[in-house]
Amino acid sequence: MATKLFVGSLSWGVNDEALKEAFSAAGTVVSATVITDRMSGRSKGFGFVEMETEEEAQAAIEMLHEKELDGRKIIVNVARPREER
Repeated sequence: MATKLFVGSLSWGVNDEALKEAFSAAGTVVSATVITDRMSGRSKGFGFVEMETEEEAQAAIEMLHEKELDGRKIIVNVARPREER
């Protein structure tokens, strides 16, 4: 089962492909999405990456948490379920 990771503190220049490429070093990336503003289309500075297995997700956290991507230190954690509003 795929494990979803939250990736925060992304630079504005990081897109879905760059995110996928960075995380592929840790294993198989199922999906990589940078969240964008609906109106401007500009990155909101965070995204989500789905890794194929829990072990690959843990490896990605260990490998990339607080490491530099496109000039900024990124935050990588297991994503929490979305809260009801």
